[in-house]
Amino acid sequence: MVVEPEHASVNGRKRPHPPQKTHRDVADALRARIRSGVLQPGQRMPTQAQLADEFGVERAAVRQALRILQAERLLTNVSKGSPATVAPDPGRALAGPGAPPQPTTVALAPRIAAAFAAPHVEIDALCLTSISLTLSIGEPLRRIHAGQLKPAKVDVRVLLPSRDIELAFPAPVDPADADRLHQRWLAMRNAQGQVLQHNLLALRASHGIDVHVSFRALPFTPPVKLYLLNGTEALFAYYTLRRREEEIDHEQLQLYDAEGTQSMLFAFEQGAGLRDTTFVEQSHLWFNALWETISSELVLTS
Repeated sequence: MVVEPEHASVNGRKRPHPPQKTHRDVADALRARIRSGVLQPGQRMPTQAQLADEFGVERAAVRQALRILQAERLLTNVSKGSPATVAPDPGRALAGPGAPPQPTTVALAPRIAAAFAAPHVEIDALCLTSISLTLSIGEPLRRIHAGQLKPAKVDVRVLLPSRDIELAFPAPVDPADADRLHQRWLAMRNAQGQVLQHNLLALRASHGIDVHVSFRALPFTPPVKLYLLNGTEALFAYYTLRRREEEIDHEQLQLYDAEGTQSMLFAFEQGAGLRDTTFVEQSHLWFNALWETISSELVLTS
């Protein structure tokens, strides 16, 4: 196979050079290979020289990337000598006592995928729009369609803010923009919920899995996000606000908002000590109390 030069000219013009990859780009690519199974547990990684050549970076960038994955407990034996090794159980790398907190986009997907290995999957989520949950469901769905997972039953419950309340955030800097910002959030909440519901319910027809997805509306804006997995794990993060700019209706609006996908997720596991066990138990009690008392019916339409 003949591969065209990366920067070959087109119509007499040279293609622009792509931006130089950073150590974070390398870490992201290798992390994706580990999660997808391209790199298997216990497998030796390519050498640092090979990785530097593949990604077109210096060895120092490769070493930084490997250290990131080691800190996430996805790699072991990271040194200047022999190649690193994929952790024996990378699916559980970001959970349990002593695990470093990671952004939701990093920590949630492998834990959701691990939860789907159980015969009866139970996921409870309290969040602002369900974007992170919808994204994280993608990996276990892929594994189900590939025949790698086959749960018998899936129950998902999601608590989201009601459409009828004045949200604490996202909030406009200029109160005159409140209605437009609320409508944008509502459209996002409904769209993400519909995608999540559709993708999960489709498993009934495609694989005969007993699936139930329920939504309830909260009368307040949750300052935190919480995911409860199979009654044994609780993943918790704060929504941290910052001022930023976003284009809405072709106009730049100033607003206060939280990037939930980047919120640092803390993992607690039942049986990993009194503190973790108590946190998981109390989180379930709190979620069930909200579900059964002050929450109301939620319809995912505008």
